[in-house]
Amino acid sequence: MSLYNMGRIEDYESQYYRHGSKSKETRMEESLSAIVQRHRKKSGLSRERLAEIAGVGKTVIYDIEHGKASVRHSTVKKVLDALNIRIRYISPLEDDSNEKG
Repeated sequence: MSLYNMGRIEDYESQYYRHGSKSKETRMEESLSAIVQRHRKKSGLSRERLAEIAGVGKTVIYDIEHGKASVRHSTVKKVLDALNIRIRYISPLEDDSNEKG
């Protein structure tokens, strides 16, 4: 399966939000790691090949897939872009329904 035929993930948090009593931040890290690993495997890519495509070090993919918290956001973004995964940021400050008028 091609990287570009896999589709996009609109909101990974809503799909993977049920992980017991762990913090929301921990749940999101686990979700992201599971998503990256699943998409990499479905694409038929090794960690090394995905790292080449994303332009990152080969240990970065392992670190992301194992939920290491020290991976920079910009580096994670490169990997997600290589897998054609998009993150949608949601802020209550930008929600039209929360505006008082």
